[in-house]
Amino acid sequence: MLHLLYGVILGEAVVILSFLFKSPLRKVVIVSLDRLKRGRGPVVVKTVAGTVAVVLASSLYSISEIRSRMFDLEAGVINPTDQVLLSKHILEASLMGFVLFLALMIDRLHHYIRELRVLRKAMEAAKKQNRSFEEGKTTSGEEQKALMEEIAIMKPKVKLLESECEAKGSKVKALEGEVEALKKQSEGLLLEYDRLLEDNQNIRSQLESINKSSSHVDNKKSM
Repeated sequence: MLHLLYGVILGEAVVILSFLFKSPLRKVVIVSLDRLKRGRGPVVVKTVAGTVAVVLASSLYSISEIRSRMFDLEAGVINPTDQVLLSKHILEASLMGFVLFLALMIDRLHHYIRELRVLRKAMEAAKKQNRSFEEGKTTSGEEQKALMEEIAIMKPKVKLLESECEAKGSKVKALEGEVEALKKQSEGLLLEYDRLLEDNQNIRSQLESINKSSSHVDNKKSM
């Protein structure tokens, strides 16, 4: 029993020392504790701790009984067997209490190390996000500069296109005026053509009437 307790205390001391220094053993211990706290691990640990606590309580009860028996002796003579048992129970109780205390320290240290790892990861993620944001700001600033340069280059082109559009618009207006004039001229020519057709028709009708009258006079003379 004592050898087992000494071995457990030595192992717990090694685990605590591994937490204090960065080494490959520290990673192995942390990974092992992480796995131990998953699944049925916590139940097993609580069962072992409860058993040790029960044994510790039994030892304390035995110590109290031995002491009460030693104080009840009327002669005041201490039994060597009781003295040895008392020393053994005191040593076992002290070792078991120390084991439980070191186990609690290991649990708390592991918990704080895990929280520290989570905080470090969160800080690294925040730093990366901040860097990406700053890079994005720099990139957006560069893009804005490039856009401003493109706008400065495009402004004279836009003005040239506007002037060309105005010139073409004036040409279109002039062409529209010419088309309107030609339209009016063609309408006048059509009216003149209609008048000429009417005059031609009148002349033809007059010629036909003259021809008829001349033929009628010729017929009278021949009779």
